[in-house]
This record gives sequence, structure tokens and C-alpha cells, in this order.
Amino acid sequence: MLKKRLLALFVIGAFFTNFIIPKASAETVFQADKFPFKEMQIQVMPEFDYPEDWGSRDITSLLVGQYGTITNKSGQDYDGKIEIPVPAMEKGFEAYLVAEFPEENKPEVQRPYDVDKEKGLITWKPAKAIKSNESYKFVIEYYTKTVNVNDNKSFTYELQKNADIELLDVIFYAPMNAKDIKLEPKAQNNSKSEYGEELYYYQYKNVKPADSLKYSFTYKKDGTESTMEAINKQQPPNDENHSGVNGTATDQVKKSGSDNSKQPIIGVGGASIIGIAIIIAGAFIFLGLKGKSPRPTKITKQNKQQPKKPTNVKNEHKTANDDEKKELRKKLLTGKIDQEMYEEEMKKLI
Repeated sequence: MLKKRLLALFVIGAFFTNFIIPKASAETVFQADKFPFKEMQIQVMPEFDYPEDWGSRDITSLLVGQYGTITNKSGQDYDGKIEIPVPAMEKGFEAYLVAEFPEENKPEVQRPYDVDKEKGLITWKPAKAIKSNESYKFVIEYYTKTVNVNDNKSFTYELQKNADIELLDVIFYAPMNAKDIKLEPKAQNNSKSEYGEELYYYQYKNVKPADSLKYSFTYKKDGTESTMEAINKQQPPNDENHSGVNGTATDQVKKSGSDNSKQPIIGVGGASIIGIAIIIAGAFIFLGLKGKSPRPTKITKQNKQQPKKPTNVKNEHKTANDDEKKELRKKLLTGKIDQEMYEEEMKKLI
């Protein structure tokens, strides 16, 4: 009798194990092919901005923003880490931001992340499990020092991917005041923003991981002024679509009446490139992108703080100081404070 009971318990245990083990695996192992991209947008921006700790302007900056919407096709809820390929071994690679969009039409929320240089991956864990067949939106931003400076300035960009992409947009932002711009392969479309930026964009459907997407960009430009600095000197156009710099790009895009019929569909939800709402706003208002176009939003001091854990009190103080300086800089750029107040507050942080 005892043997029969033990046998019955063994059979029942084996039965439930078949359900428990796959679920545990689904919670810990990321299988990229089970998380295809519904949409992805890449923004490639040489000399757009320079981080405060960049160092010499003799080394040209290259900023890349990657906005994605993945769908959980694993058949189960997923509570593990996301893995996204990045060129981590490229010269000067520095991850700047990883964030998610937990709610529609709400600002992004930063997540702690890790960079595996050998594997070329950025990894992070979403705040909540991704339910089966549901989507998850995120943004990654990083800098590299891969722009070659000779008579011309040039760089190459190759999209690294580990899953299928249903709809892909790639947009190149030429630096302000750049000339003799050459882009290979030739862009499918190009336009100029209200602020004078040359924009080049491509759109693809049903992209596979093995598909090669590589671009070369060459231009000439005098001086080291960034696009952000150049645009800040300009007065925004005096019309209802550019009613000052205090509104977010989301608000300004909603006011746009541009014809969408010939523009690429950018379906990824809002985000910000270094929180510079007014700059990207001008570009996307002009382009009149269809669908849920990227809506750069002002990042608050609370969610803009870098998620990396400080190793000691000194580093923690330095990180907080840097964040406050960045916040002051944004307030100056968006007109919330004047130059005098900016300088006074900066002195307190030195």
C-alpha cells in the first residue's frame, strides 16, 4: 500500500514539474527570437550634443538613440532581463540612458542596466513582467567616439539586431551648419527641419536578424559647436506650431497640421534625446510623421538621474551634483531660468 502511495506521489510530482520548470526558464532566459520587434526607430546624430564629461571637443561625438517595441511571443509571461545588441566595443562607447514606457503618453522611466562589452549587449530587467502577447516599449541612448576627422568628418553605422523587426525607421541628423553631406546608401527621403537641420531617413519592413544594414556618412563642418548649441541661439519660428520653448514636443506635435501622406510611419511611443524637447520637436513637426511619432518629453530631475549604483559616498555626491547641473542647463535652454540665475546656481554646485 505504501509503495502505491509513493508511486502516486511521484507521478503527481512529475506532472506538476512539467509545468513549473518551463515557467521558471521563461522567467530567467531571454530568447530574442521569441521577442520580435513590432517597431523600431534609430536616430543617428553626429555632433548633436556633448556630455559634460566628454573632454576635448577635438573628439567629435556621435549620439545614437534606439526606440523599440517588442512583443512577448514566448507563450508565457516573462519576468527576466531584456538583451539588446549594441556596439559596445566601438571606440568611446558610453551608454547614457535605458528607460521604459510603462504607460501610454507618459514620460519614460529609467531602469538600472548593465553593459556586456564582450557579448555586445545592454541588459536590464523591466519593472514588471511582460505578459504573454503584450508589448513592451523602451529607449536606449549611447555615445561613441567613432567619427573620423580629416579634411572631412566621417563615420559608419551598422544596425545590430537579434530579432525580427516588422517596421524599422532609420533617421540621420546632419549637424547644424554641415555641408557637402554624403550618405551611402542614398536615403529614401530627406528634408530640412524648421531649424535648418538636414534629415535623412529610411524605412524598412520585415527586417531579419541576418539582413545587413550599414551606412556611411560624410560631411564638412567648421568649428565644434553642437547642433544643440546652434539651435539654442536661434529664435523659434513665430507661429502656432512653435509657441515658445516652454511646451513639450508632445504638445507641439499635436498642434502640427503637416501632411502625413508621404512620410514614414514612426510607431514608437514618446521619448527624449537627452531631454531636448524643443530641438527634436522642430524636426518632427516639419516631417509630419504618421502614427505615434516620437514625442520627446522633458525629463524630470527624479527620473533623469543615472540608475547606476555609486560605489561610495564621494561618487554618490558627484552623481547628484552632475544631475543638478544637467537639470539647470535644461532649465536655461527652455527659458525657465535666465543666464544670471543659471550662473548663480552653478556656483553653488562647484
